[in-house]
Amino acid sequence: MLLKDKYRDQELINGCKENKRLYQEALFRKYFPKMMTMCMRYTKSRDIAMLIINDGFLKVFKQIGSYEGKGSFEGWIRRICFRCLSDHFRKEKSYLHFMVFEDFEKKDQTNALNDIYYEELVALLSELPSATARVFKLYAIEGFKHREIADLLKISEGTSKWHLSEARSGLKKLLKMHQENLSYGG
Repeated sequence: MLLKDKYRDQELINGCKENKRLYQEALFRKYFPKMMTMCMRYTKSRDIAMLIINDGFLKVFKQIGSYEGKGSFEGWIRRICFRCLSDHFRKEKSYLHFMVFEDFEKKDQTNALNDIYYEELVALLSELPSATARVFKLYAIEGFKHREIADLLKISEGTSKWHLSEARSGLKKLLKMHQENLSYGG
């Protein structure tokens, strides 16, 4: 983050603490695109994503006084919006599905990725245990750190790291099996 962005954020935070609509709108406009992108990874419905984002920003404005300036302000907003997203799916009794895995290192990618369709990829990912898939998604896609995942899921950092390792090795095995099935016409 550029130094001027940090000062700009502080100006937005101060204005929002004073409940000034102009600053609230500016903060919303600045962070809306990133939060919408995050929500759209989990839901295909723009309307549902908008409801979640609006709920998230309402909580941001109500809780802005609790932001202590530690860590990234964007990360703080992201965590609030992600909790709203999780709450939505929990209420709907839906499960968060892993839609993409951008963090799968290039050296680990097999030719199977070239042959796999999106629906098949989602099916492969759904074979992971839900807690393992959730940690992998938070880490690889959402960019949370293990400490933040541990706080969010109420687990230890070591457990978060273990789930990430399990997810990566599980995905490698699933992709290898998928590639073998394609090779043998399965």
